[in-house]
Amino acid sequence: MICTSIQGKNLEEILQLLQEGEIEMAEIRLDLCPLDLDEIETLFSLSDIPLIATCRLADREAPDKLQKAVEAGAKYLDLEVEAPSWMGRKLRQACQRCGTVLLRSFHDWGATPKRELLLSMLDRCRSFGGEVVKIVTRADGPDDVARVMALYDECPKGSLVAFCMGEAGRASRLEALRQGAPFTYASLGEDDATAPGQWTTASLREAVYGSWRPVEGHGLRMPASKSFAQRAILAAALSEGTSTLSGYTPCGDSEAALSAARSLGAVVAQDGDVLQITGIGAVPGAVALQEVHAGESGLLARLLIPLLAVLSPSPVRVTGEKTLLRRPLSGAHDIMAAFGARLYPETSLAERRFDCTLPLKVAGPLIPGRAEISGKEGSQLISGLLSALPLCGDKSILYVTEPRSIPYLFITVDVLKRFGIQIGSEMEGDEDFLETQDWSRCSGVTFKVKGAQRYKAADFAIEADWSGAAPFLVTGAVFGAVEVEGLDTRSLQADISILDILMDAGASMSQLEGTTESNGPLCVRRAPLNAFDTDLNNCPDLFPIVAILAAFCPGESHILGVERLRHKETDRAAAIAETLEQMGVPVDIVEDEMTIVGMSLTERLLRGRLLKGGTYASYGDHRMVMALRVASLGADGAIDIDDSACVAKSFPEFNDIFEQL
Repeated sequence: MICTSIQGKNLEEILQLLQEGEIEMAEIRLDLCPLDLDEIETLFSLSDIPLIATCRLADREAPDKLQKAVEAGAKYLDLEVEAPSWMGRKLRQACQRCGTVLLRSFHDWGATPKRELLLSMLDRCRSFGGEVVKIVTRADGPDDVARVMALYDECPKGSLVAFCMGEAGRASRLEALRQGAPFTYASLGEDDATAPGQWTTASLREAVYGSWRPVEGHGLRMPASKSFAQRAILAAALSEGTSTLSGYTPCGDSEAALSAARSLGAVVAQDGDVLQITGIGAVPGAVALQEVHAGESGLLARLLIPLLAVLSPSPVRVTGEKTLLRRPLSGAHDIMAAFGARLYPETSLAERRFDCTLPLKVAGPLIPGRAEISGKEGSQLISGLLSALPLCGDKSILYVTEPRSIPYLFITVDVLKRFGIQIGSEMEGDEDFLETQDWSRCSGVTFKVKGAQRYKAADFAIEADWSGAAPFLVTGAVFGAVEVEGLDTRSLQADISILDILMDAGASMSQLEGTTESNGPLCVRRAPLNAFDTDLNNCPDLFPIVAILAAFCPGESHILGVERLRHKETDRAAAIAETLEQMGVPVDIVEDEMTIVGMSLTERLLRGRLLKGGTYASYGDHRMVMALRVASLGADGAIDIDDSACVAKSFPEFNDIFEQL
């Protein structure tokens, strides 16, 4: 990225410059700008553009100014390696506490030292806490420049900013980006240079980006979460009385849930985004059914199977369509058998690669009791059990080992609670889990379910969908700036993890004021990105778009959760790997981990290494289509998708909203 150095400006002038849209990142020279501590706090707390706080040591107030900038939200703190040790310790602790990246810098304004001294300074900056190291010298000729540029061979991508001052070093400022520097410096104008040989922002932008322009998206509204919608629709169908579900937006999976609710006997009416569902007052054995259709929704099928075992006095055929008929219901036989129900798939054992697929018949009754079941294959069928067991005549205790997609289990518990169903839960894990509450460290969950409960009608506002928002948030982080409305940052949805992933990758994020503390518009914009490690076992739907994010993060990103992808709408792990390879992105899969070697957008532009355009397969997977559309913004030609209409499964308006960027 291009970092514009700002000097000699007051607060009002700086804010005006940042709002004009020509600056993508800025260094605020606190030693050269007339800003008091209150104004520093205002500046760094208001701007969502990545800012570097710089104050040379000659300024006696440097420690206080830099501390204030860090506490107010500076993205980076530039601290010279010559700073006193007490000052370094104090500011390093402040950076760690506030999430600011510490940049340790070395400048030689008179010459370029020998290679040995340069390497020594590099090591010293690192040892003094430099997450990013900046080395800038004065060059008198190409040999000086070559010594400085050779430092990039000694550092991981994205961790070094090194170039030369003076006319002899002018080209090195651009070359730094080609070598993998997260940013380089430019001046506002010809008369605003902070060092000799500095380019203007306008001239450097033309050299780096050419005809490429960042994208912008404002006021983007996300659809209703189908995870919440399907659970709420079924709960309303089971209830006594009429429930009102607001915030509904149609998609293939949610419409299939409405059809299933009607099959159960519920009456459904819709007015705009409001559903009114008059339920059946469900009791065991009172619903005579022959068949229920689950559309293409794996969640709906797995929610229905335990419910039908309770509700129907005779076996019920559950069927579906398209990719759902090829997707295995792994572990379903054992899970249902633990509570006395039986499954009869129509395909013979000899013809099946997996233990259970649709269509099948489910035969009850569901017998309450105590059971230990594995959650290794996912949470959806367990969510179905949690919905069905409260209707049984006695209490049940369900102990889930090796739990996956844990947040979705608690979405189920939360939705059921709104409809009058009470379920207790206890989680267990190692000491790190107890301290961090990191889902991936949870080793087991016990659910305690009281029997003979009845669903009661409720008014329920369906949350906006984090999985649908993730592609737009990644778009902002890599390609420009995006503002998404309607998301709840306190949501239980597993895919809210995209915020943590973007934060780990270095994206700039902020939330504007909303009607509540947690629902204001969420803004994500470009910032220097870095490789990251993440575990997607609890949120596998994020995998395709997180893989595209990794392709634009310099270095090796490691993503766990590959095995969870094998039986989605497609073998999503193979689909992602094949897609990245076609794009020219190095990718490797070893057991449960995918490793992706990324490169920053600016380096891709300067090296001619944008993603390869061409015709790509969607694999009939809505998540793959969304990821491909985002990838197209960083491709060297058009990306044509063989079937982009399959996004209707979860987000029919996706393509139209994407065109607004």
